[in-house]
Amino acid sequence: MLFKTPLGLLQLTRNKIRSLVAIAGISFIVILMFLQLGFQDALYSSATQVHRNLRGDLFVISSQYKSLTAIQSFFRSRLYQTLGFDAVESVSPMYLGFAKFKNPENGEKYSIYVIGFEPGKPVMKLPGVVANTDKLKIPDVVLFDRNSRPEFGPIAKKFERKKREQIIEIFPFNSIKGYRARVGGLFKLGPSFGVDGNLIVSDTTFLRIFPNTRPAESIDVGVISLKPGADPQKVMSNLRSQLPKDVKILTYKEFINFEKEYWATRTPIGFILNLMLTMASVVGIVIVYQILYSNISTQLTAYATLKAIGYKNNYLLIMVFQQAFVLSVLAYIPGFAISILMYDFAMEATKLPIMMSFQNAIMVLISSILMCMTSGAFAINKLRSTDPADIF
Repeated sequence: MLFKTPLGLLQLTRNKIRSLVAIAGISFIVILMFLQLGFQDALYSSATQVHRNLRGDLFVISSQYKSLTAIQSFFRSRLYQTLGFDAVESVSPMYLGFAKFKNPENGEKYSIYVIGFEPGKPVMKLPGVVANTDKLKIPDVVLFDRNSRPEFGPIAKKFERKKREQIIEIFPFNSIKGYRARVGGLFKLGPSFGVDGNLIVSDTTFLRIFPNTRPAESIDVGVISLKPGADPQKVMSNLRSQLPKDVKILTYKEFINFEKEYWATRTPIGFILNLMLTMASVVGIVIVYQILYSNISTQLTAYATLKAIGYKNNYLLIMVFQQAFVLSVLAYIPGFAISILMYDFAMEATKLPIMMSFQNAIMVLISSILMCMTSGAFAINKLRSTDPADIF
């Protein structure tokens, strides 16, 4: 009977203005959820973009390591100790640090992330890095991240237009003496919540940029490549049992997950994004509850009439759930479309990887339906207690 006469849908279409307002309110919540998930994904994706572009099977970090941007060094000799294990084929040390990059246009200085490694043992698989690895062997030549934020100046545009090396100046923190280098190539990496731009240099150039603060034997990440057929888990367990406890050994996935966990649980931004996503859901439930409750109150006489002529509470409850489901689906469509536009706008403005994913699209759709159904469950309490005798 319910589906032969869809009273829930007829109620929604009877008052079109009220229904459009309801859809607009739910769409706003859908957009909020999409934005929170988009920023959260961008946080994790940007924080681990260096990790995901590394060539290696195992990674050595300091036991005090927090994240890739919270520099925690350890002795290079620890990395070379792993060469004594049969399954280890080669190792590559990485140097990481922040410096001040001088904008050649206005002279302003901005923090930039510097990644150094041995050019003979390239550890990054980015196309721009692979194509320009030989240039890193030349002293004082660096690769510039073309996806860096615009504060660093039109370095990439000038390099592409003039087809020749650009002279830049880099300053170590707490130093007034700059280091002059040449941009010999470009690569694409992009900023993160902790990094505005990136430079890739050779290990010798890195030590020249930081002459007094970074000794050669102090490295930040050790990349281990295993021999073909070696079991990473088995080798990792062997290394952990044999090496001193001042370093940690992680697999590729563990290295990425370690970084994600840090940003999710140990930083304010991770906590805020999780809190805002929860608050958006709570606010959505309240808004939809008010919409459905108002609709029930307005149509209370009609509901009482149905009860008086013999319709059970279950029929009326299904009617409310039907309205909640329809509202959630209709509100999701414009919310999804607007969110894609806002993702594009935010990605262009921030240079962060804010993109719509199939997983997030399904997650928000399910969340929207559950949110509306939960609101409907709260709103039907008024129907349960409605007595036709009191109404008439």
